[in-house]
Amino acid sequence: MKVYFVTHGCKANQYDTEKYRQELEARGARVVDSPELADACVINTCTVTNNADAAARKEIRKVKRTNPEIQVVVAGCSAALRADEYGEMDEVFGVVPGQDAVQVAEVLAPLAPFEEEDQEPIGAALLVENKMRSRGWLKIQDGCDRRCSFCATRIARGDSRSRPLEQIVAEAEILSDAHRELVLTGIHIGHYGLDLNERGSKTFTLSKLVEALVKRVPNTRFRLGSIEATEVDDQMVELLEGSGGVLVPHLHIPMQSGSDDVLRGMRRWHTREQYRTRVSEIADRLPYMGLGADIIVGFPGETDENHRETAALVSELPYTYLHVFPYSERSGTIAADLPDKVPPQVKAERSKELRDLAVEKGQAYRQERAGQQAQIVIEENGFGITEDYLRVRLDGETDSRISEIVSAPLEWDAHELVASI
Repeated sequence: MKVYFVTHGCKANQYDTEKYRQELEARGARVVDSPELADACVINTCTVTNNADAAARKEIRKVKRTNPEIQVVVAGCSAALRADEYGEMDEVFGVVPGQDAVQVAEVLAPLAPFEEEDQEPIGAALLVENKMRSRGWLKIQDGCDRRCSFCATRIARGDSRSRPLEQIVAEAEILSDAHRELVLTGIHIGHYGLDLNERGSKTFTLSKLVEALVKRVPNTRFRLGSIEATEVDDQMVELLEGSGGVLVPHLHIPMQSGSDDVLRGMRRWHTREQYRTRVSEIADRLPYMGLGADIIVGFPGETDENHRETAALVSELPYTYLHVFPYSERSGTIAADLPDKVPPQVKAERSKELRDLAVEKGQAYRQERAGQQAQIVIEENGFGITEDYLRVRLDGETDSRISEIVSAPLEWDAHELVASI
């Protein structure tokens, strides 16, 4: 059986797709890079916004138009919340309401007998390689215990569940054979270990996991996925400072809003000042740092003044990029029932203002980095990613060096950074 994969959404979803791939390959399936060549297609869905759900439906129809004989299986977060809706689509062969790789394989099994091969055992816990990726995803937990009023991903993924530390280290050791950079991912990685600890204990924390990875998986650098400002503890900052670049100086710290009024409506657990103070403290301790954030624009009740507070905080903090999302109402969430909806045009205007500000700040940071040395992981198509998460055009041979990390000075060329390797 030839299988084509489509992944929407976050790095956790990308990791889950790799588990689907590994499971199917272990049963003898062959992955192809075009729906025209495939017998089956697995679409791993996201449900963070209404647009994400719509994108999944559009993808299903597109794949089926491209190859009317292909059999489409829908999995992931959107499938978990809308299994019946997808099941009623004529284009869909099967639905897996979640991220179970074995279930994906079982849904596809009636299409053709799998050929057992001498590969990883069926249902293996450890991922061996992220195929066609210069950087590898290392999932450390799933789910979330928070109750943000706008979030449907928590509903789809369930409560926070941490993987055992030794299992993560073992997987990192295997993945490091193929990837010189591993990205720690999950749905709420700052809560890693809370469900593993006995009451009152801090035996397992994210910082202790990272410390173990840094010490026990040599010749590999690690990058944190999205993490809350209040969950970057002093031990983590010390690792960012003192690991010699093994834990790279890059943090993606969701803000969502710079207004306390809006943060309360979102049921976030930090205030504007707590966020501002902690991000500033971290930035002050590092010589340079890539810093990103998620911001939701136009949350119900957001006023012009609330938006100005958010824009002021963005201007103050040393962001190098932003992910700006117009608020999208999600069924089953608390925010869906809130009054004072913000008009779409207002959301669009506010989003553009913040995105323009992010571009300006990002360009200024890139220009500051020009002339400095960087550690660059080589990616596909002649580009690479620096330790502080800057995309760099590479001059030199790259095709045979994918995933290698090189040290090179950065140069500014027109509107982008370039490095000769």
